[in-house]
Amino acid sequence: MKDIIKTLCMILLVHCSTTVFSQKFEGLAEVPPMGWNSWNSFRCDGINEQKIKEIADAMVSSGMKEVGYEYIVIDDCWQVGRDEQGNILADPQKFPSGIKSLVNYVHEKGLKFGIYSCAGTLTCQERPGSRGYEFQDARTYAAWGVDYLKYDWCHTGTQDAISSYTLMRDAIYQAGRPTVFSICEWGVSKPWLWAKDVGHLWRTTGDIRNNWDIPDAKNGKVWGGGVIINLDMQYLLDEFSGPDHWNDPDMLEIGNGKLTLEESRSQLSLWSMLSAPLMAGNDLRNMDESTMKLLTNEEVITIDQDSLGISAKKAIDDGEFEVFVKPLTDDEVSVCFFNREDVRVDIEFDWKRIGIEQSYRIRDLWNHKSLGVTTDKLKMEIPAHGVVHVQLHPHQ
Repeated sequence: MKDIIKTLCMILLVHCSTTVFSQKFEGLAEVPPMGWNSWNSFRCDGINEQKIKEIADAMVSSGMKEVGYEYIVIDDCWQVGRDEQGNILADPQKFPSGIKSLVNYVHEKGLKFGIYSCAGTLTCQERPGSRGYEFQDARTYAAWGVDYLKYDWCHTGTQDAISSYTLMRDAIYQAGRPTVFSICEWGVSKPWLWAKDVGHLWRTTGDIRNNWDIPDAKNGKVWGGGVIINLDMQYLLDEFSGPDHWNDPDMLEIGNGKLTLEESRSQLSLWSMLSAPLMAGNDLRNMDESTMKLLTNEEVITIDQDSLGISAKKAIDDGEFEVFVKPLTDDEVSVCFFNREDVRVDIEFDWKRIGIEQSYRIRDLWNHKSLGVTTDKLKMEIPAHGVVHVQLHPHQ
């Protein structure tokens, strides 16, 4: 009996020790991460070492780095197999200098490097996943100097999401290099309910698609789609998001050739109101001037990066006209008026509809000008699929 009790005590001790010391690295994402991901532009076949270097160069030269974009993330298809010791191997044709050399190049630009893996036995493109190699892969990424891990959910069979993601969280922590952990299981297991202490951000939808409002169905259920589909899937999730734990409605489709200028502005404004990660997915090497100016609109980005980290609430839903409200630091407020109609709408807005009684100065964040004060009704034209995005400043 004493031996049994002793054994049980040892098991409990090990369990408690694991619970106490297994954790994510805290404080790495006090504001939503900003950067670029390779998938939307290059998919599987298009990525290679030279392109990633050129993207890093463009992030600096375009002014994106200056306004807060910092992560260069390689998505699926960088890996081809494992060696005899089980170490993950990069594609030698696409990355002849190796990942560590590429990481060093990115770091020398003053940027951070992200990589991709999957909780299953294979990735979504059927490259080697991390299942069974979690601790080994985490050590490899740490040795390479990786700063960010996007961790997908393909080929997982009967795996439990909470256990699988917690295991990789523990592996990253044990490897010893502070790394942002991006949970990408598409919102299937409602990670907003459990992932706060596991990851720094979690996908709330399936993969975003390069369109405005076409749903993407899987097994008869909408699991994501165009910009507006993913936006609508954020409804009532605002309370689960905040510093170091963010809802992620997926990447920006700005500059990928399908969204209009107004739709592109809307995505950046709405994602910023949601305090969503801002991960560009366009080819930064070939941006036109309008795309570059849009992605580097510092006034809108400041709303996303506000240190309070409060996600906007939908204060008004009049069918095709919606109003989102987001509290900011210093008693300021951001308000985004959104027109879902296919035609322009003209609005005369009474600020009392959203509880604004005191006088604020109104700053138009896209046209960079004053729109008066909130004691007067705001007359505005909102383009089709467009926004009027403002910041309210209290009078001194």
